[in-house]
Amino acid sequence: MKISPASNMDVKRRNRANTLRCILSCERISQMELSQQLALSWPTILQNVKELLEMGLVQEVGQYESTGGRKARAYAPVKDARLAIGLDLTRNHASVVLVDLSGQVVRYQRRSRPFSLDDAYLQELGMMTQSIMEGACTGEAILGAGISLPGIVDSEAGILRYSHILNLRDVPLSTLSRHIPYPCGFINDANAAGLAEVYGISAAENLIYLSLSNSVGGAILTDGALYMGNHLRAGEFGHNTLVPGGRRCYCGKDGCLDAYCSARLISEQADGNLAAFFDSLREGDAEKQAVWQEYLEYLAIAVNNLHMSFDCDVIAGGYIGAFLEEFGGPLLPLLEARNTFQPDASYLKFCRYKLEASAVGAAVIQVERFLQSF
Repeated sequence: MKISPASNMDVKRRNRANTLRCILSCERISQMELSQQLALSWPTILQNVKELLEMGLVQEVGQYESTGGRKARAYAPVKDARLAIGLDLTRNHASVVLVDLSGQVVRYQRRSRPFSLDDAYLQELGMMTQSIMEGACTGEAILGAGISLPGIVDSEAGILRYSHILNLRDVPLSTLSRHIPYPCGFINDANAAGLAEVYGISAAENLIYLSLSNSVGGAILTDGALYMGNHLRAGEFGHNTLVPGGRRCYCGKDGCLDAYCSARLISEQADGNLAAFFDSLREGDAEKQAVWQEYLEYLAIAVNNLHMSFDCDVIAGGYIGAFLEEFGGPLLPLLEARNTFQPDASYLKFCRYKLEASAVGAAVIQVERFLQSF
């Protein structure tokens, strides 16, 4: 079948974008290695690299040692050739990050600010996006801004459908970005964090992301893309019933997972300071250890349920997830004991991003748009 000019151009763009993705994932790489990893012909790689060099997205960084013939040239990404801004808005604070093309955080700021639709608050968001890039780049390098929100975000309709945490319903998204001088995209906070975790991973996977922050949420990723559900509510794991008739959740129902695995439950044991709680664990505080053990027992039930339901890896993230690499050891035998099919907990992964994962994921929206468009 003859390929139409438009289809042929799409293939060329996709190959060029994949070439850049591959270069972004490593410190340096040769054209031969690119050809092998991407299964693309040598002339295609040669042309793609040439165009990426001309665009200032890739640079030549020397040569490899000779293996008997001509030395191969080495190429590396210019990660900061383009940057994106990500904001994460919560009930009590606003965070902003500056992210490069590889998803690496160049800068970040976090301010304690109660959320508001007042113009003073919205103006401050605009000022935060300006201050985060001062001295780092010019406005021409900015791809745009992404905004992460705790709620049901309908990007196509341009509306925040519902946010119990922010006490909002049917708010135009443009209201939130009116003082931000860049193109803006919007996304649910847990979905954003899930995207951040899988960004830059070459092999598309099916994954569950469980966000253990002051509210519990999550994201379902299939072949690297978000599954949103019929009503944009997929991944609301915090409102799965964990204990029938149990503790009251902020949503008004009893026994929700959020009522047992929210980060608030842990931080409240240390006067609202989550880091101080884990400092106490390091010091061997027996009372805190008992609280943590109970938390992990409930978390094990939740994680096992997700694994049984979706049959894929589960990434634990959010505020609690940032501490699990150090303190999550006791969770593994609990998961092994609950695994129906094999005594194994290797499916549980601890998050890569310990700070501002939702803000990073929001910024990645703009990076992805750039990679898919050029």
